[in-house]
Order: sequence, then C-alpha cells, then structure tokens
Amino acid sequence: MTEAAVRRYRSVFISDVHLGTRGCQADLLLDFIRHMECDTLYLVGDIVDGWKLRTGWYWPQSHNDVVQKILRLARKGVAVIYVPGNHDEVVRDFCGVHFGGVVVARDAVHETADGRRFLITHGDDFDAVVQHAKWLALLGDWAYRALLASNTLINRVRRRFGFGYWSFSAFAKTRVKKALQFIENFEQAVADEARRRGVDGVICGHIHKAESRMIDGVAYINDGDWVESCTALVEHADGRLEILEWPKVRASLAAAPEPLPLAEPLAA
Repeated sequence: MTEAAVRRYRSVFISDVHLGTRGCQADLLLDFIRHMECDTLYLVGDIVDGWKLRTGWYWPQSHNDVVQKILRLARKGVAVIYVPGNHDEVVRDFCGVHFGGVVVARDAVHETADGRRFLITHGDDFDAVVQHAKWLALLGDWAYRALLASNTLINRVRRRFGFGYWSFSAFAKTRVKKALQFIENFEQAVADEARRRGVDGVICGHIHKAESRMIDGVAYINDGDWVESCTALVEHADGRLEILEWPKVRASLAAAPEPLPLAEPLAA
C-alpha cells in the first residue's frame, strides 16, 4: 500500500485491542494506524489487558509501538478520548485526567457530521456476568484465551499455504447458541441505555463482534476488536459510518491499489 493510500476520516473508533496478550493483533493495528488520518480517535475500552498482565508479563515491541503511535497522534493534534473497559478498569480511576494529550472519560457522547448523537461506552456495564460474578468472568477469560491460542496455530498453518488471517474463535462463537443469545441480550441492553439517554445510537465494544443494526429505532454499532476480527468503525466527512475489517481491506488494496468506493452508511 502506498503513501497515497492513506485514508482521511473525521472520527475513528477502536476497542478490545488487549495489549499485553498473545492474541493481540498489534501488527495489523499498527498497519491500520499508519494508513489512516483522523480528527478524533476514540479508544472504546480494553486497550490494555490488565487482567492478563496481573498473571504474567507479556509486552513485545509491537505492543509498545501501538502505545507510541497513539500518543504521537495526540501530540499531532488528534483528539484522543479513552473510555476504559473492564480489562483496563484501573484507568477509570483517572477519568477527567489527561495523559500525554489522551483524555480519560467514563463514557462520552459523539455527534457525527450529520448531527446524530451517539453514546460511547465500552459495554461491560451491561454484562451481568462481569457485574455480578467476576470470578466467572475471569474463568471465561481464561477459556477464551485458550481458544485464541488455537487461532495462532491455525493461522500459522494457513500462512504456510498462502491463505490470509481467519479467526477460529470468532467462527466458534457464531455456532454456539448460548453465545448468540448472550450477544443478543447484550445488544438489546446497550440499545435500551442509549434510548434512556435520549441519543440516536450507541457505539460500544466488549463482545468482540462488529455489528451495525437498528434496534427498536436506536442505532446499535459495535466496533469489534483487534484480537479476532481486526475491525474499526470510521466516520467519513459527511457523517457516514462504516465498519472496516482491516485484513480484508488490506488484501483488497494489495490486489487493486486504486481507491476503493466508499461503503454505504451502516446506520441511518
């Protein structure tokens, strides 16, 4: 991808990076950051995985590079708003504080260029397991990381045969009925909160499933993650919102370097 392929956005939303874990796709995130410019960057929680770092230190250079890239964006004038999640909940003690140009907030309201207002929240407040049975959430986190380890092995084999990245863990979640029911309940609860606050929609993370749909008149958008799907939500200059699945975008641009047509807006 050439320098000319750098894309300009009004706003970018990323979440669930999980720096400090082996499942973090830091190289893909760095590639995305190098090829985008924006006025505002929202970090929608679980950027650093404090749960994992408490049990064992893992911090390769690529993870440090992600932090440095984000701080560099802030120094260059990008408004960076950090809305912590449950894995980086310790940062919630610093709401209202500025770190190197990064503003920490419990949640936020973003107004798009076309006048719509969106609640920005990580989403763990609407996860009953996290809120009321943290031991079970920690057990689930361990099982989830074990599942992610299979991604590494599978993709090592896929690369050897010339295939691109594919998430086995994401595929498994879409095939498990209880997981699908949890996701549906979560989406409904987050949309209900947006309605209660009188905004047009909600942008969140937490469940590692990029999605954009209307729920009873409220726009529900999940920006996904940088562990399984490697997705980001972007706002174009006219307020249109688009979910980018970066591995697919990268592959398409490598095959056809001319600019891709803009996608249709995901939320009206």
